[in-house]
Amino acid sequence: MDAWLTGLATGLALIVAIGAQNAYVMRQGIRNEHIVPIVAVCALSDVLLIALGTLGIGAVVQRAGWVLEVLRWGGVAYLLWFAFNSFRSALHAGRLDAADAPDAGRLSLGSAVGTALSLTYLNPHVYLDTVVMLGNLANQHGDLRWHFATGAMAASVLWFTGLGLGARALARPLNRPGTWRVLDVCVGVVMVLVALRLAIG
Repeated sequence: MDAWLTGLATGLALIVAIGAQNAYVMRQGIRNEHIVPIVAVCALSDVLLIALGTLGIGAVVQRAGWVLEVLRWGGVAYLLWFAFNSFRSALHAGRLDAADAPDAGRLSLGSAVGTALSLTYLNPHVYLDTVVMLGNLANQHGDLRWHFATGAMAASVLWFTGLGLGARALARPLNRPGTWRVLDVCVGVVMVLVALRLAIG
């Protein structure tokens, strides 16, 4: 359960950030336009990428144990960098504005899903966060790596479902800079704690 909760917290910390994908999901949720398939695409994509990361990094580690140490300290550096950016973002409070998402009028189902796929798979950060970062962190838990991974997967499913289906209720508070200031600070703290845990081993 400890590994699962760590995965859940880390997954949420990585995914809950202002970006085009989240803005798009929120926009479609507010418009109540193809939101279920869009949420499914975003959540299932994360589940797939986290699983590939957990499997892929595990295969590499089995062949070259020293890679784990390299990934470990690389992960620590990345988590601290992520935390630094979160704290810096808190000083310049942003907001998740649905207007920031692509706007092409009312979309067909194919166009809506295609946009979700593009925002997911054409974003290089998604591979760094899910395949490399979460896959690396999962394998730091040894035999409990899939507990961590499923926790991270649950974070994606919960976040996209909550953001998409609850967008109308969330629209107003998520557009307040103060909300994002608090959120960015919380994300930064979680990342520092996970980095320390990873460094200590």
